[in-house]
Amino acid sequence: MISQHSHRKDEHVSLAEKFYTDNDMFNNLRFVNNGLPKYALNDIDFSTKIGPLDLKTPFYIEAMSGGSEHTKKINQRLADIARKTGLAMAVGSESVGLSDPSVRDSFKIVRQTNPNGLIFANIGANHSLEDAQKAVDLISADALELHINVAQELIMPEGDRQFQFIENIQKIVANIKVPVIVKEVGFGMSKETIQELAGLGVQYINVSGRGGTNFATIENFRRPSKDMDYLKNWGLITVESLLESRALDQPLTTIASGGVKSPLDVAKCLAMGASAVGVAGYFLHEIIHKDDDAIVADIKDWQYGLKTIMLMLNCQTIADLKRQRLILNPELISYLNQRNIKY
Repeated sequence: MISQHSHRKDEHVSLAEKFYTDNDMFNNLRFVNNGLPKYALNDIDFSTKIGPLDLKTPFYIEAMSGGSEHTKKINQRLADIARKTGLAMAVGSESVGLSDPSVRDSFKIVRQTNPNGLIFANIGANHSLEDAQKAVDLISADALELHINVAQELIMPEGDRQFQFIENIQKIVANIKVPVIVKEVGFGMSKETIQELAGLGVQYINVSGRGGTNFATIENFRRPSKDMDYLKNWGLITVESLLESRALDQPLTTIASGGVKSPLDVAKCLAMGASAVGVAGYFLHEIIHKDDDAIVADIKDWQYGLKTIMLMLNCQTIADLKRQRLILNPELISYLNQRNIKY
């Protein structure tokens, strides 16, 4: 019999697709074209790093799946796509696998399918150091995504109501041997939160802003009375979160995710300071509606598209792209002024 926790994983996948929508937040900023290119397309190098990890492509398959028979099939497909395209991949939260051995294969399948790929483990920050190590060991992970998700838990009918994030993050970062990426789940990060994380020893963050998969909407839909719809727009959008991350004197290695649906969105995130970009909802939508060969072809189109954007900006590397300045619309300029952030 399927457990309530495992069933919730299937619900999250189906509801993420149900509420999948386009957004226009990345239209709030744009690049300035350069009509005199210095490079050929083959000169463009978009490899990047997250600490000691080398990513051949700066976007990757973000956490979304695992914990049930249905999501095992999704994870297997995603892992094979990652293998064929050279993308890194994160698994969904492994907490269900720690409590229910019968679903551990839904996570192990990722490493089995892609034995040489970059794989990120994933667990909530309310878990102990011991649990975090188990999550890494379960899939022989190259990094750990440690997610902070207060809003999701509080809206979730069966979610946590008290939190040990600060203590756990400090212990996990100090003791886990692979890079630990502290990640929001679609509610964004402020400069104050990022500064506090830095004080806990965190070196890698994923700002994961509002605009993609909306766990406030998903968890409210799961509530019997659906009474917390007023929180559907809670949090900072991805663009705002990236601006916040730039406000620190010694910025951490930043990853962006949340609402990314094109190579141009990826380029804008990188230009705003991200070292890599996670994509979840878009790829989940593709998995549901396309076969694997079509998704592989789409990813190759993204890789080509990102290189063309870099060429048109005279950016040979991701470091060059990070030095670009985008034109912001008045709403974002107002946001910067109100938050006392220089751009």
